[in-house]
Amino acid sequence: QVQLVESGGGLVQAGGSLRLSCAASGITFSSYGMGWFRQAPGKEREFLAAISRAGSKTYYSDSVKGRFTVSRDNAENTMYLEMTSLKPEDTAIYYCAAHYDGSYIGIRLKTNGDDYTYWGQGTQVTVSS
Repeated sequence: QVQLVESGGGLVQAGGSLRLSCAASGITFSSYGMGWFRQAPGKEREFLAAISRAGSKTYYSDSVKGRFTVSRDNAENTMYLEMTSLKPEDTAIYYCAAHYDGSYIGIRLKTNGDDYTYWGQGTQVTVSS
């Protein structure tokens, strides 16, 4: 059974920082490209960051570039999202997602949520002004 479990969300003041974690089980983690997304009330799901299987390549949306950093520890089957300089508009439920990339020669960084197979249940991040 595949599980992606996010943690680390919470309430933080504007300008503050949070570190989200995404713990994976039931998959060969190092064979999966990973991504972070978020969804605010009344808004569509938004891509934030993607990281390649080995963690050698990353890609960010313009809205978080320079403030958020994605990383992964394949030995621990965990991906992280370090968030700094948080703004009230960062308030949302944050999700991690995985797509199988084991048979692909090369690196793919996917920004479309429809390309991801597995999703976590989400963790709430609230940034107060």
